[in-house]
Amino acid sequence: MLPPQLSALLLLALSPAVGAVFQDEVGHLDYHYELLGLPQRETTFFHRPRRDDKASLLYTLTDIGVLGAVNPGNGAVVWRQLLNDTSTTQSAGGLGLLRAGEGENWIASALGKSVHAWDAVSGRNKFWLDFPSEVKDLEIMELTEENRRKDVLVLFDDDKVPVLRRLSGNDGSVVWEFRDTTRDTALQVSTNVERVFVISLRGTPAAYNLKVTVIDTLTGRRMDELVIGTKTDVHSANHVMFVGANSAAPIVAWTDAALTTLRVNVLGTKTRQEFPLAPGTVAVEIHAPRLIQSDPHFLVHSRTATGNRADVYHVDLKTNAITKAYELPLLPGPGAFSTSSSGANVYFTRITGEELTLQASTSHGILGRWPIKAGESTPLHPVHAVAEVIKKAGSTDSYAVRAAAVTDADDWVLIRNGETAWSRPEGMTGAVAAAFAEIPESEDLARTLELEAHSNPLEAYMHRVRRHIRDLQHMPAWLNGIPSRLMSSILGTEIAAKDGQPARDSFGFHKLVILATARGRLYGLDIGNHGRVLWSKRVVDIPKGQKWDVKGMHVDESRGQVTVRGAAGEHVVVKTDTGDIISKTPPGSTPPVQGAALVDSLAGQWLLPIGLNGHIDDLPAHSAPKQVVVVRGGPDEGVELKGVAFPANGQSSSSALTTWTFSLPKGQRTVSIATRPTHDVVASIGRVLGDRRVKYKYLNPNTLVLAAADDAASTLTVYLLDAVSGQILSSTTHEGVDTGKPVECAMAENWFLCTFFGQYTLRENPTQSLRGYQVVVSDLYETEEPNDRGPLGDAANFSSVDPIRSPTGVALPSVVSQAYVLAAPISALQVTQTRQGISARQVLAYLPEAHGIVGIPRILLDPRRPVGRDPTAAEIEEGLIKYSPVIEMDPKFVITHERDVLGVKKIITAPSIVESTSLVFAYGIDVFGTRVAPSMLFDILGKGFNKVALIGTVLAIMAGVVALSPMVRKKQIDMRWKAPM
Repeated sequence: MLPPQLSALLLLALSPAVGAVFQDEVGHLDYHYELLGLPQRETTFFHRPRRDDKASLLYTLTDIGVLGAVNPGNGAVVWRQLLNDTSTTQSAGGLGLLRAGEGENWIASALGKSVHAWDAVSGRNKFWLDFPSEVKDLEIMELTEENRRKDVLVLFDDDKVPVLRRLSGNDGSVVWEFRDTTRDTALQVSTNVERVFVISLRGTPAAYNLKVTVIDTLTGRRMDELVIGTKTDVHSANHVMFVGANSAAPIVAWTDAALTTLRVNVLGTKTRQEFPLAPGTVAVEIHAPRLIQSDPHFLVHSRTATGNRADVYHVDLKTNAITKAYELPLLPGPGAFSTSSSGANVYFTRITGEELTLQASTSHGILGRWPIKAGESTPLHPVHAVAEVIKKAGSTDSYAVRAAAVTDADDWVLIRNGETAWSRPEGMTGAVAAAFAEIPESEDLARTLELEAHSNPLEAYMHRVRRHIRDLQHMPAWLNGIPSRLMSSILGTEIAAKDGQPARDSFGFHKLVILATARGRLYGLDIGNHGRVLWSKRVVDIPKGQKWDVKGMHVDESRGQVTVRGAAGEHVVVKTDTGDIISKTPPGSTPPVQGAALVDSLAGQWLLPIGLNGHIDDLPAHSAPKQVVVVRGGPDEGVELKGVAFPANGQSSSSALTTWTFSLPKGQRTVSIATRPTHDVVASIGRVLGDRRVKYKYLNPNTLVLAAADDAASTLTVYLLDAVSGQILSSTTHEGVDTGKPVECAMAENWFLCTFFGQYTLRENPTQSLRGYQVVVSDLYETEEPNDRGPLGDAANFSSVDPIRSPTGVALPSVVSQAYVLAAPISALQVTQTRQGISARQVLAYLPEAHGIVGIPRILLDPRRPVGRDPTAAEIEEGLIKYSPVIEMDPKFVITHERDVLGVKKIITAPSIVESTSLVFAYGIDVFGTRVAPSMLFDILGKGFNKVALIGTVLAIMAGVVALSPMVRKKQIDMRWKAPM
C-alpha cells in the first residue's frame, strides 16, 4: 500500500501522460499522411476481392516494400502490410511481385526470399513460405485440375539451380517441383491454357540465348526445351522487357541495343518475329492482358524524347503469327497506357496531360474521350497507370473509366472520366531528412529591419517612426478583421490565411517543415494547416536504383532559405515558402563528403562540408568555424574521431588543424553518436533536492555520446567525450549485447540515454539472466555531493583544454546511471524542446512493432529513483518514485493514439512561443506531426475552456450592474431625505 503522499505525487507526475491525447484533439492537433510508396507498373492493378461483388479495390506493392489496398472511391487505405523495411532505398528494376487470380478473394506477393498469400479484403496473412534464395518470379495458374482452386507458381534458385515450385492456393502446400540441372539463369515463368513455360538465360553475360522449358501442368515434368537466339541483343535479365503470363498465347519480347527493332516470340514456338520501332525511340513498354479468356492482343508503347506513340498487335492462335492491327499517333509530351479486360474483350486506355481516351484492341476507333481536369494541381504528367473499364448497363457504346496514374511529381492520382477524384503524395515516402522553418516575413520588411539594424540609433528610430506612420494605411483592414478574430478566439477556430498562403500565429504553432526524400525531392509542409503540402520540387536527379543521401540541412530564418547538402557533393538552396531554387550544384561537381556540420562563423551559421576521411579544405577567414568540429577520420571512418580547429592562416584564410584524435580499441565500431540539440535551453543550473540542497548539473555544451559495439565480445561501450579536448569524461561497458540489432542514443541538458538489446540479471535472482530490450539513462552532475560545485567552483568560465590547478587535470562529471527493461523495442529517439526549458522533458520514440510514437515522461527514466525501498519524504517532495525495472508502454503515453504510423526513421522537435508546448514531426514511410505538452497547458487556455460561458457571465454581470444601478442610486437618495429617527 503506497503512502498517500506518494500516491498523490504519482498522480501529479503522470498527469501529462494521462491527458496526452483527448478524443476531441484527434485530427485537430495532429495530422497524418498514411502512405504506401510509389506504385510499380507490374505490381499495381484493380481487383474484385469478392467474386460476387461489383466493387473493386486498388492493390499495389510499392517501391519501398509496402503492400496495400486502396479504396478507389476516395483514395483511403483499406489495409497495408510492410513486407520489407526498405523505406530509404530503391531497388533497380523494380521491387517485389504481386499477383491476383481472377475471381479469387486472395492475392499473392513475393519479396526477397518470402512468398505470402493475403486475404484481399482484410489483409490478413493466409500463408507464408520462405525460400533458399530470392524469388525470381511469381504467377497464378488460372486453370488447374480443380476448377475452383488456383495455384501459385514460384520460380527461384536453389544452389544456382533454377527451381519451379507449384503451391496449392488453399494452404501453400507443394503440389509438384521442377528442377533444371543445367544451371542456367532463371528469369520468369509463364502459362497458357495447357502448358507452363520457364524462361531462362543460357550462355555468358556477353551473349545470352533465351531458353524456354515447357513443363506439364499436371505433373511438373519437362515436355520440351526450346532455345531462341538472342546473343546480339540480350546481355542481362533487364534486356528482356516483357514475358506474358496467363494468356492464350503468351509472348516474350526484347529489343536490340539501339532500340530500332522489336523482337517477339510466342512461347512454345521456335521462331521469332521482328517489327520496326519508331525513329528516335528511347524506351519501350509492352502491355498485354493477363486473363486466359482474353483475346491475344498486345500494345507496344514507344517513348521518344518529345512524345509517345503505340502500336497494337494481334496473335493468331492457329498459326502463332503476329500481325500489326493498328497504330496510335505520336502525341507530344509524356503519356501512359494501361490494359484492362472484360471476358474476351481487351481495352487500352491512354492518358496524357490533356485527355483520357479508351479504345478496344480490335479496332482503332475511340470508344470514349474525356478531357483531363486537373483542378488546382499542376498539369498531369503521367509516368505509368492502371485502368478499370466498366461498360454501362443498358448501353452498347457508353463506358466509364477510372485510371490510377503515377505522375512525374511522384503523386498517385485517380482520374475518373477525366476528373481528378483524389491525389496521394506518395513521393513523401522514403524521407531522409527534415527541418522546421519559420514562415518568412515579407521581403520588404526583412530588408527594412536589416537596414535599421545597421543604422545609428537616431536614424533607426526615425526610420521606424516613418515606417509605423506608413503602416497606418493597413489599419482599416486590421479593424475589419477584428470581428472575425474575436469570433475565432471565442469559438476556438482558426482563421484561414489569405490567398491560401501560410501565416504566423501568436502561439508559434504555425511553422513550415522542409522534407527531403531519397528520390531527390523537397517538400514544403504547412504544419499549422494539418501538414498541407505547399510545394514540391525535384532538386536532384537520382538514377534508378540509387537514393539521395542527404548529409545536412540548415534553415536560414533571416533569409527564408534552406540549404541541403548531399553525399555526392551536391547542394541546393531553395526558398522555404515557395520552393524556388536559388542556387544548385549538381552531383559530382565537387568531391563527395562524409557529412556536413552546422558551424558558427563571422559570416553567420552555415553547413560545412566534410570530405572523406574527415578532410576539410582551407576556408576564407570570414567562413572559418569558431568551434572545434568533430569528424570521422582514418582509413575506417567507424573507429576514429578527430577534433579539427581552424586557426588563422594569414589574414584571408584558415586551415584545418587536428587538435585531438580518439581511436576505438581494436574490434570496436561506432554504432551511434548523439549530441545535445542546437536548441537546448537550461532553465536551472541545479536540481533542488527535497531537503533544499542543490545538486549542480554538469552542463558542458561540448559533450557528445559515442556508442561502440564489439561483435566478437558481444559488448557495447558508451563513451562520453569532450568535443573540444577529446577527453573521455566517462565510459560504461554493457555485456551480452546483441550487436546485430539497432543501438540508439539521445542526449539533452545534463543527461543521456542509450537503448539496445542485451542481457540483464534479475535482482531477485542474481543467478538468472534474461535477454531483452533495455534503456540505460545517465545523469551528469558536477560532483557527487550536494551544494558542492567541485574544483571549478562558481567560476564563470572554464577550459576543456587547460587543466585546473587543484587538483591537476580535467574536471570530470559525477555520473548517476540506471538501467530499465523495455516492454517493446524503441527507435528514433528524440527529446521534446520548449522555448525556455521550464517544462518537463519527454523522450519520444518510435515503436516499430506497434507502429506508434510514445512519449515517455522523464520522471520514469530518472536514474535517481530509490531501489528496493519506498522513497523518503524528502525524495517524494523532490519528485522521485520507487524504482521499477520494467517500463511498460502505457497506451496513454502513445501520442499517435490509434493511428497506424508506419516506418518512422526519425523524429524532430521544435519549441513554440508558449513554454508548455513542443512541436513534433516524424517521417520515414508515413508523415506524422502533432504538438505535445509534457507539463500540460499551463500558459494557454485549452480547447475545452468554455469562452462563451465566460463572456456570457461577464455580460450578464454587466447587464445586472446596469439594471440595478438606478435602483441603488434611488435608494441612496431616498435614505438621505428620510427624517432622522
